Amino acid sequence: MADLRGSVAVALLPVWGWVRRLGPGHLDPERAGRAAALIAPAIAIPIHWGTFAPRWTVGRMPAEPAHEFALLAARYAPSVEVRVLAPGERIEL
Repeated sequence: MADLRGSVAVALLPVWGWVRRLGPGHLDPERAGRAAALIAPAIAIPIHWGTFAPRWTVGRMPAEPAHEFALLAARYAPSVEVRVLAPGERIEL
């Protein structure tokens, strides 16, 4: 990811999964925040959250992973603008 540093305008970063433990290559909010720091895109948009809620996630706010990512990205990559879109929402860049 560090090889991409500064050459990416928009990074779509997965911040959640559908199982309790994410496998290798998957990102949780923490790892996605660190990825944003490595890539250093102009804009980072968290994806793969809030569209599927297995029964063990009941009680969690659906947008929690995306907002957690936004906080972590602000810490690790303060120059990266984070845009959290609701599931199905569009953005024009």
